[in-house]
Amino acid sequence: MRTPVRSAGGEAARPEGRSGGVRRRVGRVKKFQTQPGFVVQAYRFALDPNAGQEAALRSHRGAARAAYNWAVGWVEASWWQRKAEESYGIPEDRLTGWRPWSLPSLRKAFNEAKKVNHFSGWWEENSKEAYSTGLANAATAFDNYAKSKRGTRKGARLGMPRFKSKHRAQLACRFTTGTIRVEADRRHVTLPRLGTIRTHENTRKLERRIAAGTARILSATVRFERGRWFVSFQAEVERGVTPAARPDVAVGVDLGVKALAVLADSSGEIRRIPNPKHYDTALKVLKRMSRRVSRRRGPDRPTGQKPSNRRQRANAERNKVHHRVANLRSDALHKLTSTLTAEYGHVVVEDLNVAGMLKNRRLARKIADAGFGEIRRQITYKTGWNGGTVHTASRWYPSSKTCSDCGAVKAKLPLHVRVFTCDTCALVIDRDENAARNLAALAADRTTGTGVAGDQDTPVSKRRGADQKTRTTARSRKAASGRAGGATLPHQRQTEPSDRQQDTTAQLGLW
Repeated sequence: MRTPVRSAGGEAARPEGRSGGVRRRVGRVKKFQTQPGFVVQAYRFALDPNAGQEAALRSHRGAARAAYNWAVGWVEASWWQRKAEESYGIPEDRLTGWRPWSLPSLRKAFNEAKKVNHFSGWWEENSKEAYSTGLANAATAFDNYAKSKRGTRKGARLGMPRFKSKHRAQLACRFTTGTIRVEADRRHVTLPRLGTIRTHENTRKLERRIAAGTARILSATVRFERGRWFVSFQAEVERGVTPAARPDVAVGVDLGVKALAVLADSSGEIRRIPNPKHYDTALKVLKRMSRRVSRRRGPDRPTGQKPSNRRQRANAERNKVHHRVANLRSDALHKLTSTLTAEYGHVVVEDLNVAGMLKNRRLARKIADAGFGEIRRQITYKTGWNGGTVHTASRWYPSSKTCSDCGAVKAKLPLHVRVFTCDTCALVIDRDENAARNLAALAADRTTGTGVAGDQDTPVSKRRGADQKTRTTARSRKAASGRAGGATLPHQRQTEPSDRQQDTTAQLGLW
């Protein structure tokens, strides 16, 4: 079974050899561009809806999920039909046509189907934006799948879009048209079809900008997370560049578990940011609450058994602890990144393989609690607000193994060795401080062409990078002939044609 390659307009391209050629879109939608001096920024506020408004919010979120599932089933129906016809020996030119998955095509098909299928009894209860949200998510999912099959999308390979479960899906509803505003009393927001909803917190951060004419709302998204309803306003905001307090000073940020961050700037100052360890602090309470939940009668889908009320209450108490940990972590990371970007004009961070680090079962919990990836993401966009620059050190840059005084590089430095001792100049320093100094010197190398951290004015030769010993192929656990344990000798490996080598006008292999 094969999937079609989408054309520029999102329509399914016809296979080669068929009449009509490839469908092409006549015009293209003009991409949104911000005005000069403006940035697109999000403002999120917690909501405090009443019982009726909460039921409406859940209905809109469910409508988005239902529309998404309908789109996935509608597109895949043609794929299954073609597979069945191929099994009957029907020639290629007489198979059922591919169904397009572009957003305009899905909207057109949904508007025809919603009046006759299971949507007919209740689709008018929700805003049209709820269904558009689900259809847009489905179109994006199919686009990502097709790009992943072609090899044009970065990251892990993606599979076919799957149906969203009612119990586990965390979908949202996005409003792009209609009445979307923040009320002048700074305590209410108005959304299409949902009406005016009270907010749990003050909305002055956005309302004062709208009143002054320096911001306008583009869209609003409501979602349920961390035990609360939130609304996120995507706004175009006039934001002048606020220069950093020390624009000419570079800082190296070495992230870790023992200390969340070790900061070393080009002026020689070193600071250590302790790791709050929010999850470890709450771990004892979470274990006790988890045992309480496990003793209650839980759900059983095969038999239709529903959880008891005592289990739901115990689970809600446990979730409150999780939500508090997440909120504390988010607050600490925002304060750290805001302080860094407001003080330094050049920030150096490492390109850490966080996904690979999480595979270490001994450190995975602590690494996930630290939030390395979130720190880098926030630093990246906040430096743009302050006119700063982010320098990213290569993943293979030996920041910990390089002496920050003479530049000598150690061949090995195990993780349990916390003190760096140079074999050339006899420097003894904490390994995290040494790494931070090297990162700060890296920014100096890129901006002024000077040397290492210990001697900023002395040029040195290019330092040796870390050994890149990445295994090209994973060892198979399956039994293979000719070698015990299923391992395959290098000369026995067979190369198969890759999707990256296929023509982009050819169809994608689905099955």
